[in-house]
Amino acid sequence: MKKRKQEQSGSRRAFIKHSAVASSFYIVPRHVLGGLGYTAPSDQLNLAAIGSGGKGRSDIKNASVEGRERVVALCDVDFAGSAKASVENFPKAKLYADYRQMLDQEKDIDAVTISTPDHVHAPAAVYAMERGKHVYVQKPMTNNIKEARILTEMAREKRIVSQMGNQGGSNPLLGMVQKWVDSGNLGKISKVQVWTNRPVWPQGFAMPEPDASKKPEALDWNLWLGPAPMIPYTPEIHPFNWRGWWDYGTGALGDVGCHLIDIPFRTLGLKYPTDAECSVGSVYTQMWNADYHPEGCPPSSFITLHFGATTKSKSPIELTWSDGGIRPAHPEIIPADHDIGGSNSANGVLIIGENGIISTNINDSSPLMPKFYLNDGTTEFGPETEPNDEPEYGHHRKWVDACKAGFGSPEHKALTSSFDYAGPMTETVLMGNLAIRSYMLRRENSSGKMEFYARKKLLWDGENTRITNMEEANQFVTRTYRKGWEV
Repeated sequence: MKKRKQEQSGSRRAFIKHSAVASSFYIVPRHVLGGLGYTAPSDQLNLAAIGSGGKGRSDIKNASVEGRERVVALCDVDFAGSAKASVENFPKAKLYADYRQMLDQEKDIDAVTISTPDHVHAPAAVYAMERGKHVYVQKPMTNNIKEARILTEMAREKRIVSQMGNQGGSNPLLGMVQKWVDSGNLGKISKVQVWTNRPVWPQGFAMPEPDASKKPEALDWNLWLGPAPMIPYTPEIHPFNWRGWWDYGTGALGDVGCHLIDIPFRTLGLKYPTDAECSVGSVYTQMWNADYHPEGCPPSSFITLHFGATTKSKSPIELTWSDGGIRPAHPEIIPADHDIGGSNSANGVLIIGENGIISTNINDSSPLMPKFYLNDGTTEFGPETEPNDEPEYGHHRKWVDACKAGFGSPEHKALTSSFDYAGPMTETVLMGNLAIRSYMLRRENSSGKMEFYARKKLLWDGENTRITNMEEANQFVTRTYRKGWEV
């Protein structure tokens, strides 16, 4: 029945277009009847939001394209929180706490934005795609590598128009960086350095005690936990600091890795890394014994990934990532009074070739600030500020247009972060987290002391999503799901 309804909806739109052409001598143009820019109800996309507060507020608002599209439903586990702004923006939308009920009851939904905490991205996206809904999923695409592969393959199999919410991928200034890379003037590119000042939320300590008495009255805590184990309400996790705990978030890498690593991954045409290794910052609250909290992300980390040569990068590349405010040394070629990366050198990317360096800022909605330095003194700088006629570079609007044009359309193929691209890139970002979690594996040795046995370079088979030289590390490729929330 559902399939028939979808076919009828598609046929209805096709009939309208065909009729308009066949009867062009008799039909008055829509813009005359409804005003310039008018979109007939039959041509509007029916949108819904899963996660309507926080980033979800701007995601569904931008996807509505200033009211051009119809928002028919909103889902959130707490409409008394920041999601109440979306209710005010879309007063006619039906409200749901459980996205499963929303998608099962609202049969006319065409596409959904998914802006939940990271651990619910994949369960919600799978549930939506199984029902033929196009999906816009906030970065990182998923909580773990296996989920990213599942979503990538499902979108292709079910002909879903997808987009990940790393809006900087639609920044037109990336074309300047791409031009510099493609020019060959950098010579052989062998190294990329990426860094961030994240985490800027509490991280690196033991999980605080639960306190159910502090749970907001309107919050459905069971639904918020989703696939994660059932625990009493813990104020430290909700509503934002979940980013620092593996059951829910993906740390600094998940927060901005899909913005920063996106730049070299995209412009250099990188594929899956061949290996990963890391070290993490330690906190000592007692002499000689580092605090041990494997359930949460560390205060800082340093990751090294290697990539094989590609058509755009003719030689193997080493990419390093550092977070917690640790950044690379200032390159000699860049004047000492110039920031590297973005303002105050807080976040950035350096693409390093034998003849020079490209420096850029974080690629979210911050100015990209691209700079090109050659050893011979040649420089070229992009603008410090960016004129932008659309919210977030039109990233949402382009996805909506592609949904209306259909899977495989030119609009779909022009998307900068459909899952065919965003999936492998997200897997690369999450490889860093796999290395961090493996680094914390320990066991008791024959002397009765705890030893960390996985602190080595991990060899990665990207096609088969497996670590080949440390079987225990493969547990972090996926996760254990609470019953009813499996992916």
